[in-house]
Amino acid sequence: EVQLVESGGGLVQAGGSLRLSCAASGFTFDDYAIGWFRQAPGKEREGVSCISSSDGSTYYADSVKGRFTISSDNAKNTVYLQMNSLKPEDTAVYYCAAIPFECPLGAGPAVWYDYWGQGTQVTVSS
Repeated sequence: EVQLVESGGGLVQAGGSLRLSCAASGFTFDDYAIGWFRQAPGKEREGVSCISSSDGSTYYADSVKGRFTISSDNAKNTVYLQMNSLKPEDTAVYYCAAIPFECPLGAGPAVWYDYWGQGTQVTVSS
């Protein structure tokens, strides 16, 4: 059974940090890239970051560049999203998702991803 399980969300004050985890199972982790998306109420789901397992190449949306860092522990089939200097506009449900091979340009549309986690809420208070 394919599973992507996110954890690490929570409530934090502006300027604070959180680290999200995405634990994958049920598929060949090395054959997939993992992306992080977020969706705020009333807004479309947007790609935040992505990492390719094959070569570690990464992508960041302009809105998080310099504040968020994505990393992968292939031995644990887990991808992390370190989020620093959080802003109230980062408040959203964060999802991880798996797409075959490499990250598409700009993380790509959500429909391209095969597998999704259930999401974890991140709330940043001002």
